[in-house]
Amino acid sequence: MAMDNAQQPQGHDDHSRRRFLTATGGAVAGVVGGGTFGALVTGSSTAAAAPGKRVAVLGGGVSGLSAAHELAERGYEVTVYEYYDALGGKARSMDVPGTGTGGRKPLPGEHGFRFFPGFYRNLPDTMRRIPFPGNANGVHGNLRSGTEALFAHASGRPDLHFPLRRATTPPAPGDLTPSWIRDQILSVLDLATHLPANEAVYFADRLLVHLTSCDARREGQWEKVAWWDFIRAGEMSREYQVLLGIGQTRNLVATRAEIASTRTVGRVIIEALLLWGLLGRGMDGDADIDRVLNAPTSEAWIDPWERYLRSLGVEFVLGTEVREVVYDGGRVTGVRVAARDGGRQRTITADHYVSALPVEHARMTWGPALRAADPQLGRCDALKTDWMTGVMFYLRTPTPVVHGHINCLDSPWAVTGIGQTQFWDVRDFSRDYGDGQANECLSAIISEWDKPGVLYGRTARECTKDEIVAELWAQLKDGLNDSGKTTLRDEDRLGWFMDPAVTGLGGPDPQNREQLLIHPTGTLYHRPSARTAVPNLFLAGDYVRTDVDLATMEGANESARRAVNALLDAEDSDAERCHIWELFRPPEMEPLKRVDEVRYRLGLPNTFDLG
Repeated sequence: MAMDNAQQPQGHDDHSRRRFLTATGGAVAGVVGGGTFGALVTGSSTAAAAPGKRVAVLGGGVSGLSAAHELAERGYEVTVYEYYDALGGKARSMDVPGTGTGGRKPLPGEHGFRFFPGFYRNLPDTMRRIPFPGNANGVHGNLRSGTEALFAHASGRPDLHFPLRRATTPPAPGDLTPSWIRDQILSVLDLATHLPANEAVYFADRLLVHLTSCDARREGQWEKVAWWDFIRAGEMSREYQVLLGIGQTRNLVATRAEIASTRTVGRVIIEALLLWGLLGRGMDGDADIDRVLNAPTSEAWIDPWERYLRSLGVEFVLGTEVREVVYDGGRVTGVRVAARDGGRQRTITADHYVSALPVEHARMTWGPALRAADPQLGRCDALKTDWMTGVMFYLRTPTPVVHGHINCLDSPWAVTGIGQTQFWDVRDFSRDYGDGQANECLSAIISEWDKPGVLYGRTARECTKDEIVAELWAQLKDGLNDSGKTTLRDEDRLGWFMDPAVTGLGGPDPQNREQLLIHPTGTLYHRPSARTAVPNLFLAGDYVRTDVDLATMEGANESARRAVNALLDAEDSDAERCHIWELFRPPEMEPLKRVDEVRYRLGLPNTFDLG
């Protein structure tokens, strides 16, 4: 944390059956010596694991923990190797050093705020299976709904304020026709935006094109077209560009609208998140569109998850860097690892290996022989990542802004944020954290690191940390102080925190160890499957090809389920496969998609595509 006015310190029915089988049949073993180390021994047990049951999971983020969860519930002996000294990857919370006094916890910091859209279904299923005291639905019971969103303009321009409750009277199945959908889109755009009428009509028509496009057209045509071009943003008003182009891509997935895949933006952000979310279709039960946790992420989710996995026999080796996945004779024979601080390199062995590292780190561990064994590994070099990192501001005065997320539409750094403490209903922030002065944690994320700011005229990458904080604070004030909802005051700001994974700012070579996969056109063609051509190597991570097709915690969880299913298939196991929820496909659109499939094969445009 940097102090502004002081010295700066840097549930399913078969769930109980799985737990019983794991508790009675799972054996934990470890091997030490001979240049290798395996799973650590639990208690006094030294029994060897059943043949084929030892799994090394490389990475302790959401995908790695999800894979460990599914494997442990099926009786596998799992060891997770994690670079940091804590689990959760980009999702974890981090204590702000030296800030807890009087028996309070240190102030909570994070890579960026967590967001659990209502269309997530794989991850919520896992969360229901993580016990939490007092919650019948486990840590899933720690989710809270955001009920509104603020799209804030600068310079006194009118803001856009959206309620985010799902429809109380969703349409009957027969009502969901293209014309009905078009009318609903136009109604929302008319009520909640300041778009010219002709531009609203054009956008609604473009959405109909995507909604009725068959899978082959989406993958063969729209994957190659940038969202910016698909909606013709370059020919429209600045309001159209900011709200429907930039605001739907850069601020949500760190991908520029000018290059973002239309298939990804249209299918996930526009359809699943917004359209079907508002209509309450394909959602996680009765979930609303926007959900957040009721406490810092590690307290509400990651720490209980770790405790549960340990109860299943999962072992964790922290502070460990994966150097190389060793391939020989058609199989992975081990993984070379070393202590993160540069200790002696060792080789760990298992029967199966799940690589659950972020793609920018995973591909560094795949040598030439392994890449030759499966060409899809080499194609991962074409996948792109970018920076999307947050700053937490700790304030004297509660500053909820709105009961949900804020999007500063005119900010050059594509700033989004949320007032966290209004949702932390199981915490009293000043009583529980820091030195008792802070009553608010305003979490803001910078999605655009390559455009000049408003104070120094430099990009975020070119600024020092202090300059980034000053610039970000100025952009927040530009967007929020005339919103009518709140006023950010300099005297209220006690301090700030940024993920220490960002280093070298203000110097010639700034680095960010925790980047985010982005989705420029053609990304789909380079994403690998969870199953590889190597029989004992499986891939998990938000870069793996999944149905959700977006760099999200949901994608990480789904990929882990696919990796575990591939492992079970490779073993010809009789264990139950992981259930995988795919994005909602409205049955009313399927006849139109079948027509479009014929038109696509004939080289004709979509029925609604008038150019």
